[in-house]
Amino acid sequence: MSTATVSKVLNGKPDVSARTRTLVRQALLTAGYRKRANDDAPPLIDVVFNDFDSPWATEIIRGAAAAAQAEGLTVAFTALSEGDERRVWFDHITSRGTRGIILLLSQLTERQKAVLVARGLPFVVIDPTAEPGPEVSSVGATNWSGGLAATKHLIDLGHRRIGIITGPPELLCSRARLDGYRAALERAGLTVDDELVRPGDFRVRGGYEQAKALFGLDARPTAIFAGNDLSALGVLRAAREAGLRVPEDLSVVGFDDSPPSAWSTPSLTTVRQPLTEMAAVAVRTLLESANSGGMLRHRVELATDLVVRESTAPPGGMIPVLGNDPS
Repeated sequence: MSTATVSKVLNGKPDVSARTRTLVRQALLTAGYRKRANDDAPPLIDVVFNDFDSPWATEIIRGAAAAAQAEGLTVAFTALSEGDERRVWFDHITSRGTRGIILLLSQLTERQKAVLVARGLPFVVIDPTAEPGPEVSSVGATNWSGGLAATKHLIDLGHRRIGIITGPPELLCSRARLDGYRAALERAGLTVDDELVRPGDFRVRGGYEQAKALFGLDARPTAIFAGNDLSALGVLRAAREAGLRVPEDLSVVGFDDSPPSAWSTPSLTTVRQPLTEMAAVAVRTLLESANSGGMLRHRVELATDLVVRESTAPPGGMIPVLGNDPS
């Protein structure tokens, strides 16, 4: 290959065939080539989501945009849809001269990691779906401690039959929150009842459906810890339809402290996950790595806090099983 051809591939120019581009990239990876930091690169960083359809994503966007603006940078946000875009997003972003990439999605493939390293493009993962590994910079929250605090709050109020609606089991944060729930029960000398553990999906519909399943048990829970605020909103809807008063008949705790949690009826007790701060730390970590000319490795976990509002209270006493004659 000519020097000009290799330069075109390195700089993402379009007038190179797909076959030639692949050959050059393979050679660069084999040689362990690392592109020097480009001081002439545009003041742009990329943030990539699976989707924007949640208050969680909105808070991340707010935090990333504010932190980038303070540094004189522009942020490009990408939400991955199904189909072709999910396959081509990586090549598109890495070829347009970005300073670095913040990822909120499933783990990168080994090939993608190798390409980023070869190009000298730093990347940071927010709330990784699995253990990110020592070679990956990541920013997360203390999900285990948050799950522990939410459950302990309900135990301290006097609840003993506490249900949980988890997030998707393949997500690291879901498993950590569930482990915190189990730890709180065990520390209080309470048995973890598997029928009170329900798999959720971090969406309103999932929280609604799983709450209905919990209400149908012979001995329903007097409190529910929902894996996130959207699930908790679904629990509140199911409780209203079942004729249960919150918090008199049922206490509910969410997770995230997203804006809707303060405006629900009743307002939602929740675990505050510092989403805007997580995004800001990710931006600063990315820039530190880019300015150093290397791929720095940072792993940061920000603290969560319990926010007590109106949706939790001591249990109101023995409640008859729904659907049965109260007499």
